[in-house]
Amino acid sequence: MSATSTDQRGNGLPGLPLATLRGVAQVDFQSSYWTALLFVLALLLAGWQFAVFALLGTFVSTLTAWFLGANRDRITLGLEGFNGTLIGVAVVLFFDVRWITVLLTIMTSVMGAVVTSALNSMLSPYNVATLTAPFCAVTTALVVAAPSFERVWRGHIMGPPPSAGHPGTALTFTDVWQGLLNGIAQVFFQGKWYVGLTFLIGLLVASRVAGIAAFVSSAIGMIVAWILGAPAADIGAGLYGYNAVLAGLALTGVFVAVTPWGVLYAVLAAIGATVLTAALNNFFEPFQGSTLTWPFVLVTWFFLAAVPVLSRIHRTS
Repeated sequence: MSATSTDQRGNGLPGLPLATLRGVAQVDFQSSYWTALLFVLALLLAGWQFAVFALLGTFVSTLTAWFLGANRDRITLGLEGFNGTLIGVAVVLFFDVRWITVLLTIMTSVMGAVVTSALNSMLSPYNVATLTAPFCAVTTALVVAAPSFERVWRGHIMGPPPSAGHPGTALTFTDVWQGLLNGIAQVFFQGKWYVGLTFLIGLLVASRVAGIAAFVSSAIGMIVAWILGAPAADIGAGLYGYNAVLAGLALTGVFVAVTPWGVLYAVLAAIGATVLTAALNNFFEPFQGSTLTWPFVLVTWFFLAAVPVLSRIHRTS
């Protein structure tokens, strides 16, 4: 989220398409249009529906923020849209392509924009970002409520984790190399290594630091999960890496300065996000819910809140 705020193209309705594109990149804290295009390409490689619903959710959230009068600089940078990106991907992932899925994406993206403004109002005095909490809040509410709505629930396609069909903790070479890339892909809830590779290229186009941080954080998530005995199939699918990736990105140059101590701090956050992923997986299971990016949000909030009293850790701004 390091782009300048002087671009006026987002100050009116004609600038919304570019703001929408930027919103896709802001899922990983980037504002580059080239990165955004590569991210859209990655989603297309995963399936056209993911790209279409991601753009729909981003556009609706951005349009809602513009219509309600949100800060124009935030709109221009894509900061009002990225939660809509994840909402769109999650809704079509959970409920497939149907007319009601389109309606759900629009409704939840509108709500996501309002929740974004509410959390921004509450958190900005403490210099803490909303992150993907708006996405998590509205998507969790939708998924937990869905069984009560027959037209929604009859199309749900949420399946068990990969380990349900492939138990065991012994990692293969394929689990390792694909898991490293899948951890990056799972930020957008995708489990194909070539999709993760495309996302990684997009990050490297925007910033070598961001690309390296994402890759290393994915590795940290895998290593921690393996040491603690997580199922190999889930590790290989990237399910223990993506929250670590987001936490590592957030604390490596986005919100925390890149120093030796800052890098160590990011590593600790990636470890914490991995462990919390397992905890929340178990917590949400009885409620038909999903962990989403809650581990990243909670760990990053606590780590940022601690910075003012830690003399060796410094904020970027």
